[in-house]
Amino acid sequence: MLDIAIIGAGPGGLATALRLHQKGFRPKIYEAAPELKPLGVGVDIKVYGTREITEMGLLDEFRKISVEAKDSIFYTGHGQEIFAERCGKHIGYDHEQRFVHRGTLQFMLRDAVIARLGPNCITYGARFKHADQGETGVTIHFEPHEGAPQAARADVVIGVDGVHSAVRKQFLPDAMRTHYSGIAMYRGVTVMPPYGNGGMILHIGDPLRQGSLIVYPIADNIDGKGSQLVNWVCEQSGKPKGIEDWNVRIQPDDIAHVFDEVKLDFLDVSKMIQEAREVYIYPLIDIDPLERWSFGRVTLLGDAAHAMYPRGGNGVCQALVDARVIAEKLSEIADPVAALEAYEQARRESVNRLVIANRGEGPEVVRRLVEEKSGGKPFRHIDEMIPRQEVEALFMEYHRMAGMKRPDDQVTAGAFKPVFTEETMRKTAFATDIR
Repeated sequence: MLDIAIIGAGPGGLATALRLHQKGFRPKIYEAAPELKPLGVGVDIKVYGTREITEMGLLDEFRKISVEAKDSIFYTGHGQEIFAERCGKHIGYDHEQRFVHRGTLQFMLRDAVIARLGPNCITYGARFKHADQGETGVTIHFEPHEGAPQAARADVVIGVDGVHSAVRKQFLPDAMRTHYSGIAMYRGVTVMPPYGNGGMILHIGDPLRQGSLIVYPIADNIDGKGSQLVNWVCEQSGKPKGIEDWNVRIQPDDIAHVFDEVKLDFLDVSKMIQEAREVYIYPLIDIDPLERWSFGRVTLLGDAAHAMYPRGGNGVCQALVDARVIAEKLSEIADPVAALEAYEQARRESVNRLVIANRGEGPEVVRRLVEEKSGGKPFRHIDEMIPRQEVEALFMEYHRMAGMKRPDDQVTAGAFKPVFTEETMRKTAFATDIR
């Protein structure tokens, strides 16, 4: 049985450990932080992500810590509805779409890893320094830290250590440059009564004039009085690049009144922002699609392999898929080098296309298309701006690209010009060759 080392105890690394354990492996996880903390804010787990969690045997636990998504609705900067679709099982998928706090999800996965692999399967304070690779294995070297090993031996090393991956830095030093979109992300959470039906993700704003705002609940009854913890993300263009640290906390003053023009019957958007419990600012960054992920007995997974803009809710979900595929290949193919190559072959090209699609706004592009046609002004009816069939075709196209073809996908081929073509995606900022 292979000795497998996982670098990083984020959701992707923990999920990889669980998937490998299901295949009979007993991997070890090495985490740079001296302890895990429930960092981050909300993540949108799409139906294919919930499927992966279900196959890990964690659906009941996941339901307890998350909120089921029921509706996804897009609005203009004035609060006029552009498009709405049901979510998860409500539209016919086999699995639910759910919203959750990233830190809560990470701790759920960590607890499952410890329960299944034992309390000593995660080593903290083990910051990856470099790896020496031979024909029969890999020696991993760590930065000096009290209580952590200086080195470890493994047959396979999987780097799941995020956008600033130390593993990627060793093998692809020229791929460490992150690309700033020119957009600052203000991420906040607000404790408030449930809005709408308690399971709605809202996509609001004129991206050309106001910026964009995504809103969804991530925890129920957060205060024992029925309130939800509501996650919101505001994108603002033309901002100087800030520190690439998820924990830069600010006051919401800069964006407190940006969405005052948005009029919704069921939600006071400006009040939600102004009453936020906490707000963080982070530059919207990604990395160029990589030409390779695997280097002999070492490979990359999750954000280390394909960090993307958090649009369309696919970052964490794609890491969950990576985890399943790499476990399958390592269990099916005796030669670990060939197994890692097969994993990369199965995943890299499709995920690289998704990275580029998200640079081009992903499904949020529909709001820009409408605002361009309306000149940012209110309209009488959305069909005057863009036919519903065309919007449906756009969303069907994106769902297919993300690997979750909608159950009602009946759009006639060729009826509308594709939005996410290689040609159009190449025109977006920082677009590179898709291989």
